[in-house]
Amino acid sequence: MTSKETARPLRVLQLTDPHLMANADGALLGVNTRDSLDAVITEVLRSHGQPDLILATGDLAQDGSEEAYRVLADRLGAFRCESAWIAGNHDQVASLRAVAARCGADRRHIIQGGWQFILLDSSVSGKVHGELAESELDFLAEMLEQHPEMPALITLHHHPVDIGTDWMANIGLKNREDFWQLVDRFPQVKIVLWGHIHQTHEQQRNGVKLLASPSTCIQFTSGSSKFSVEDLAPGYRWFELQSSGNFSTEVCRALDFDFELDQTSSGY
Repeated sequence: MTSKETARPLRVLQLTDPHLMANADGALLGVNTRDSLDAVITEVLRSHGQPDLILATGDLAQDGSEEAYRVLADRLGAFRCESAWIAGNHDQVASLRAVAARCGADRRHIIQGGWQFILLDSSVSGKVHGELAESELDFLAEMLEQHPEMPALITLHHHPVDIGTDWMANIGLKNREDFWQLVDRFPQVKIVLWGHIHQTHEQQRNGVKLLASPSTCIQFTSGSSKFSVEDLAPGYRWFELQSSGNFSTEVCRALDFDFELDQTSSGY
C-alpha cells in the first residue's frame, strides 16, 4: 500500500439548502432554519469533528438578505476550516457574493488534499430551474484541462439527472446534455455533487458518483409526484477523500433535533 493511500484523507463537509432568513424567527414549513442549521453543526462536531473544507451548495438564504448570509458566516465559525459557497434558486447572487468575499468563501476552484473542487453557478435569476452559462462550461473545461491527473469533485446547486420525483422534473439543470458531454471528456472527474432536492440521492454514471444530500432544514419526499415533505431530521454529507481518487461518503442527520413539520403546505 502506497503512502498516498495511508495518508490521512481529506475531510469535506457538504451543507446544503439551509434557507436562512434575516428574521431570527424565520421558519420554513414550521421549522426554524437557524435552529436546524445549529443542530446539524452540533451533530457534525459530535459525529465527525472538524472538517478540512466545507462546501455550501445553494439556497443558503430563503430571503436573499445580506443578514442571512452573515448568519451563515457566523455559524460556520464553529469550524476551523475555510468554506466555499454557491448560489441556489432562492439566493440573491450579489448579496451572497458580497458576504462570501468578505469571509473568503468565494473561491470557485480549490486544490486541496490532492483533489480539485470546481464550484459552478447554475442559478438563473428569477427562475427555479438551473442552467450553466457558456462561461460556466468554459470555466469547468479550463480547470479540468489544467489538472488532468488530479481527481475532481464538481458541485452545483441543481440536479443534472432525473431523480424520479415528478414535481422536480422541470426545475433541475436545463442544459444537462451540454454539462455531461463536457464531463465525459475528463476521466479524472470522480464526483458530481448537488443540493436543491432536499433528499439523499445516489447514482453512478460512466464511473462518476452522482450525489445529492439532505437539507439542513426540511426534507422533500423521495419519489413523490406532487410537492411533499417528510418527517426526516435535517442532515449533511461527509466525505473522506484520498489523493489516489478513492473516497468514502456518508449522510448523517441531527436526530436529536426536535421540530414540528407543517406537512399541509403545498409549496415553499
